[in-house]
Amino acid sequence: MEPADELLNDEVALELSEDPMRLNMGPSHPAMHGTIRMVVDLDGETLVNLDVQPGYLHRGFEKSCERGTWAQVFPYVDRLNYVSPMLNNVGWALAVEKLLEIEVPERCQYYRVILGELSRISDHFTCNGASAMELGAFTPFLWLLKVRDWVWDILERETGARMTHSFGRIGGMAAPPTVNFKDDVLRLIPELHKVVKETEIMLLRNRIFLDRMQGVGVLTKEQALSYGVTGPVARSTGIPYDVRKDHPYLVYDRFDFDVPVGEDGDNWDRFMVRLEEIRQAIRIIEQAIEQMPDDGPINVDDPRIVYPEKDDVYTTIEATIAHFKLVMEGLRTPKGEVYSFTEGANGELGFHIVSDGSGTPYRVRVRPPCWYNLAAAREMLLGGMIADIIPTFGSVNMIGGECDR
Repeated sequence: MEPADELLNDEVALELSEDPMRLNMGPSHPAMHGTIRMVVDLDGETLVNLDVQPGYLHRGFEKSCERGTWAQVFPYVDRLNYVSPMLNNVGWALAVEKLLEIEVPERCQYYRVILGELSRISDHFTCNGASAMELGAFTPFLWLLKVRDWVWDILERETGARMTHSFGRIGGMAAPPTVNFKDDVLRLIPELHKVVKETEIMLLRNRIFLDRMQGVGVLTKEQALSYGVTGPVARSTGIPYDVRKDHPYLVYDRFDFDVPVGEDGDNWDRFMVRLEEIRQAIRIIEQAIEQMPDDGPINVDDPRIVYPEKDDVYTTIEATIAHFKLVMEGLRTPKGEVYSFTEGANGELGFHIVSDGSGTPYRVRVRPPCWYNLAAAREMLLGGMIADIIPTFGSVNMIGGECDR
């Protein structure tokens, strides 16, 4: 080779190796779930830098809550995590009830637990099914979502809406359980166990699935704690924190259930934790159905808080006035502020609310679990391959509504 050719080759090599390649993934990339944009720097196919940008869903959730009554917030919280909205309904109701210093009747507490755990199951089915599909396993996705639709059938019969229910009420629920509620849930439970087992048989020995999940997207326990990560993502690292166990609310302290934890904090552990949490949610539901009273009030007995019966609204002037004032002015809460937190499908869901004594929230701040879990995604992805973004981001289970800021 001539000296001039060697010099030319050196210049080309130097030019190619100077800077990493910068790529934009999202917000319209299918793996970004609609709203997220990632700016990635690549050395070959290795991620050397990563900027996760969640700011493409500008709905103004918190400010929207501050312009209506306390009860008018329920449709907004439905849309925080639209995959498990009943858990959000219960979380908001408990926050306002904490401010009011009231406790709903026992039957209502069990009803909330059962509906919430059904929502948790549907959320975990959606996440694990989508995670498998994004790796090419389409059949488990169809199986898991088939059973999720059966869960939604029950929720629709109870609430009147299939997805965003707006069924929670301050001081209770919009309606008591239907006549066949317990039987419907008990009939569904064997199908839930069956599809979880089928999913394990199909996936857990699949070489491709194992290679894409085990040792990929690792988050350490220390990183999880520093980012404030909770839920299945934190439990996959070995942190056994679950609000239902550590800070029981409703009647969770009456149930026998375990908190599944992983060891490695990788995609595999997150997948397995969610599968086992489905089984634990079923255990809670079975115990709640057995303990739940067959009759009794579902709402507190306080006309200043609970809407009057519709028949009374249509036939008596007292109920008409009470209904009008609750709808137009909202219930009056004492001045003060509270922080109330529950175990959402993705971790600790908290509401910090401030009241000035009027029928409208003065300030509403939400602690959505997905916001913190998403922040830790960078730690999971750095040093991995660009292809690892797909299963890892899916295992975080980012819900765009919770990351609205």
